[in-house]
Amino acid sequence: MEMHGQNSSQDADFVILGFGASEHFQIMLFALFLLMHLITLSGHLTIVAVTFIDSALQTPMYFFLRNLSSIEVCYTLVIVPKMLANFLAKSRRISLTDCATQMYFFIALGGAECFLLAVMSYDRYVAICNPLRYAVVMSRNFCVQLLVVACVSGFTISLGLTTLIFRMPFCGSHMVNHFFCDIPPILFLACSDTRANEVAVFLVCTMILLVPFILILVSYVFIANSIFRIKAAEDRKKAFSTCAAHLTVAMLHYGCAIFIYIRPKSSYSLDQDKLVSLIYTNVTPMLYPMIYSLRNKEVKGALKRIWQRIFVFKAT
Repeated sequence: MEMHGQNSSQDADFVILGFGASEHFQIMLFALFLLMHLITLSGHLTIVAVTFIDSALQTPMYFFLRNLSSIEVCYTLVIVPKMLANFLAKSRRISLTDCATQMYFFIALGGAECFLLAVMSYDRYVAICNPLRYAVVMSRNFCVQLLVVACVSGFTISLGLTTLIFRMPFCGSHMVNHFFCDIPPILFLACSDTRANEVAVFLVCTMILLVPFILILVSYVFIANSIFRIKAAEDRKKAFSTCAAHLTVAMLHYGCAIFIYIRPKSSYSLDQDKLVSLIYTNVTPMLYPMIYSLRNKEVKGALKRIWQRIFVFKAT
């Protein structure tokens, strides 16, 4: 890394400012977000277990849902444990290498989730718009290939973007006005002309966020058209219910992410961005299992069957 000024160094540490509250309030925040983190992990791990164990859920839709929950578990583990530790720590220093590693996995897993949500919309499109060919089109091998492409794309793009950001010189303040190493607050610390980097970040974020989001919207235009053509009200309701959860999750995920990343550096408001980031790294991941399970009769039925098996096993 190029040296610019006395404080610029490849080995310099960053300091995560977090929320800057009093010690008493930090403890309250720790307890609140620890509880949310445990709820998030238990919800997603339950979906992973149920969709893996129950024979009725061995379909492409639940294969993708299982892997989406697996990505969410890893995604939250990249951010939340360090955030929780910082609530109680006296020193909130993080090395440049650790900061870059956190950003890499955050972007990689977030990107993989974006692409996987687009894949899931394609699955719903085939199921509703072309049901007679669904089993042929969405074969096991094809589903695995789609999953691999989504994950490899996310991790590959993240490597290029993280390398681009951390090749910039950071001189002067190393205070990160955030609770983790996110793109906007790190770009804010760069002491060189970052316009070329900002354009590159914008293009990459467009590829990760806008392109999959547009594909999802296009898929649901066709899906909605097919649903409205269904004459039987019960069949129409069933078709809509299989898509409602996925569309809700997609809107929450892309809405927050597009707000944060698809805009120029001049419009950054780090305190406001911190609150939005808090929502998409802590609140929405906690809500996803509830969204997918509360309105889903198949998931609720699978949970009921598993509980019955457990009680029968204990009784014997």
